[in-house]
Amino acid sequence: MPEQPSEQAVGRIRTFVERYCEKSGTATHPVAGVTEAVILGLAKNVDELGRPLCPCRFYPDKKEEIKHRTWICACDDMQIYKYCHCLLFVTKEGLPITEYLPEDHEGRSIHGLIKDPTPDKGRPLKAKWQEREKERQARPS
Repeated sequence: MPEQPSEQAVGRIRTFVERYCEKSGTATHPVAGVTEAVILGLAKNVDELGRPLCPCRFYPDKKEEIKHRTWICACDDMQIYKYCHCLLFVTKEGLPITEYLPEDHEGRSIHGLIKDPTPDKGRPLKAKWQEREKERQARPS
C-alpha cells in the first residue's frame, strides 16, 4: 500500500468535506494541518478499504469495522450529535460542537459545552441517539 493516498481519493474527500460543511453548518479546522491530516487519512482508507473510515481511531480490524458503519465519515457521532472526534467538522473557531452530546461523553469532559452556531443544519440521524448510546456502551471502538 503506498504511503500517500491517490489523488482521486483525495479529490473525492475534499469535495465531500466541502459539501458536508455546507450541509451541516460546520467549518473545517482553522489550522490547515489538522484538516489536511484528516483528509489524507480518510482518502488513504478510501484507497485501502473503499470507504472513508475515520482515521482518528484505532481499529483491531478495519475491514470488520466498516461493516458496522459507525465510523464511516460522516460518522454516527457527527450525524447524531454534530460532534467530530477528528476536529474536521467544527465551529469557525476550531471547536467541536458538544451541545448535543450526552453529559458523560468524553467530548463533553474534554471540551466542555460548546453550542451549535447553526442548530438548523446537520444532525440527520438525531432521532437515533438512544440506539447510538447503546452501541457506544456495548462496542466502544
